[in-house]
Amino acid sequence: QFVESGGGLVQPGGSLRLSCAASGRVSSSYDMVWYRQAPGKQRELVATITSSSLTNYADSVKGRFTISRDNAKNTVYLQMNSLKPEATAVYFCNVQFGGVRVGSWGQGTQVTVSS
Repeated sequence: QFVESGGGLVQPGGSLRLSCAASGRVSSSYDMVWYRQAPGKQRELVATITSSSLTNYADSVKGRFTISRDNAKNTVYLQMNSLKPEATAVYFCNVQFGGVRVGSWGQGTQVTVSS
């Protein structure tokens, strides 16, 4: 189970840092990921960090979002800068192995970008 936090209301151009803590130990061999789901849209993959800390991002967030992980704390982070209104969504974290999601979904954290 995952507990996401750090969301909120921010103006366009602002920043937020999301955190996601796993309730149990997360194998360091798992990739950790962030997804988001905007109203009326499908959940989309935003960022991935592998077990060796290689990162990958959706084109829409490259250069503005940074994913990181702390294996000792079973936690993954998402630093979001230069936020745009289209980033408004509920953000979820999860784990993947071999490209397949293996965790259950948490409640997510709401991010709203609006003036």
